[in-house]
Amino acid sequence: MWPKRRHRRKYALPAFFAGLLLIAPHPAQAAPGDDRDRAGKAVQRAEAVLEHATDLARSAARNLETATAAMPAAQRKVATSRGAVAAALASATSASRKAKAARAAYEKVAGRFVQARERVDDARERVDEIAAASYMGSNFARLNVLVDASGPADMMARLSIVEQIMQSQQEDVGTLVVARREARTEQDRAGLAKRAAEEAEAAARDRLTAARAAQSAAERARLALEKLTQTRYAALKVANAQRSVVLARYEAAKAEEARIAAALRGYSLKSGDAKYGGGRLLMPVTGWKSSDYGQRYDPYYRVWQLHAGMDIAAGGGSPIRAAAFGRVIRAGWAGGYGNFTCLSHGKISGVGFQTCYGHQSAILVRVGEYVRRGEVIGLVGTTGASTGNHLHFETRFDGAPRNPANYLPRCLC
Repeated sequence: MWPKRRHRRKYALPAFFAGLLLIAPHPAQAAPGDDRDRAGKAVQRAEAVLEHATDLARSAARNLETATAAMPAAQRKVATSRGAVAAALASATSASRKAKAARAAYEKVAGRFVQARERVDDARERVDEIAAASYMGSNFARLNVLVDASGPADMMARLSIVEQIMQSQQEDVGTLVVARREARTEQDRAGLAKRAAEEAEAAARDRLTAARAAQSAAERARLALEKLTQTRYAALKVANAQRSVVLARYEAAKAEEARIAAALRGYSLKSGDAKYGGGRLLMPVTGWKSSDYGQRYDPYYRVWQLHAGMDIAAGGGSPIRAAAFGRVIRAGWAGGYGNFTCLSHGKISGVGFQTCYGHQSAILVRVGEYVRRGEVIGLVGTTGASTGNHLHFETRFDGAPRNPANYLPRCLC
């Protein structure tokens, strides 16, 4: 058992899992377009490594790898959203200040316009009084004042008074004209200030709406990141719970491999078995390499395991052909190998050479049969410990597996 952590979590995590959580991907490490490809490749690697694991363990690994690959984009979105919120709030605050200033400027100009109107009203009242007096005959009264003068000196004095009265009346009229002009100017200024205030207030409302939208987007991004984190923890918990079962399966797979090696190593050549002539083998199936031969390290459960052959992905039911002339020495079920066929091709340098074919959906030959190079011996499938349709192809010498890439065409075609 792994040592339990002393804080927060009630379950222990494998070191590799803990590392994934502690070393979260930095937002700048990958572009958003890379996330899907990276996730797909990571899931394929996990499925290949966990070929002999339980369905729950494989599902947990898929969820973990998918969530881990999605983390950078989610972190970038959270960071971007937070920046957008800050920018939107700053813009809204600035717009609000401008709106308040514009409204204050409008109220100031509007106050001056009211004062100008009051001056117009006062001047109009004075001019109206002058007009009324003229209509009522005040001009004749002024003429009578001059006629009633007692002499030249008196007339000059009276004429001065009349001129002062007329000058005063003329000034009152001029005051009205000026007041009206000033009132129109202040009215225009007030109209412009009012439009500016209304536009500034509308801009402030828009900025506030944008800020609220940015806050909502940031909250959604935060929740999405939190959900990814929860998914990763849940996957880790499931994987940890499957540890003992998965390790038992690994041991069973090793035991099955040992049995196959022992059986092939102990196979006695028949008198009719031909020696392998050498050269490149025939490509047993038309497809593409999905996994190499060699030791695999399982980072989830921290164990090494031998992948004794090459995986060649192909459609289910695709024909599997004998890589060389040989004799069927094994055909049947073989644990994690599923439907499994092995052919003996005689000896190379005194050592027995065999090819084996795993995960078939159907076996089309029987033990003891001789098959020609290129003859269809089975169909591609996904039986046994397999995560998808493919052929598991092996090359063995006296039962011991060797890398098939050394004997197949370099183009794998």
